[in-house]
Amino acid sequence: MILNGFGEVEAARELVGRSGARVGFHSADLSKPSEITALFDYATSEFGGVDVLVNNAGIQHTASIEDFPVDKWDAIIALNLSASFHAIRLALPTMRARDWGRIVNIASVHGLVGSVHKAAYVAAKHGLVGLTKFTALETARTRITCNALCPGWVLTPLVQRQVDDRAARSGLDDDSARRALLLEKQPSGDFATAEQLAATVVFLCSDAAGQVRGAAWNIDGGWLAQ
Repeated sequence: MILNGFGEVEAARELVGRSGARVGFHSADLSKPSEITALFDYATSEFGGVDVLVNNAGIQHTASIEDFPVDKWDAIIALNLSASFHAIRLALPTMRARDWGRIVNIASVHGLVGSVHKAAYVAAKHGLVGLTKFTALETARTRITCNALCPGWVLTPLVQRQVDDRAARSGLDDDSARRALLLEKQPSGDFATAEQLAATVVFLCSDAAGQVRGAAWNIDGGWLAQ
């Protein structure tokens, strides 16, 4: 297993290492295609290639479209969409050679619906759902599958920043700001959890999901049911 990121590397290694699996780490900046290539070179040299690819990198910025900074647009598209394309194109040769593979793109409910002030994020996540469908069709006659998860609100640091912004604007405490954020879009009134997303990824990587192809699986507390 290979982890990528800029966060608490040792904590992540320790968590995954409890399973007894061999864990590698590579700090590639996924907004840069050359570093994605370096990551896959590392995967090949250390682990013989990639059988399961989970594309989970993402950033956010909110502003009206006329005020949206161009550099923020470029950065969000690069990391939230283009990085997944580059990772998929580099993973597929090994998967095709072995006639087995699983690709799971962590999109968002914003890959299926829009929201104001999120031009780049919504565009990137819609693009990621499209990339998922395209990849599923190109691999349809193989034992490689490609699917997307489309979570609603999950209490990540990125979402907590939106909670903090809402609390500051409205004079709310943290709990009240969280409830207001949830009930505006997510009828369940609860955040989806990282554990729920991880369990769905495990299912999509199993033989039971061998004919789940090109799906955009929303885990959104009823957001899209409205």
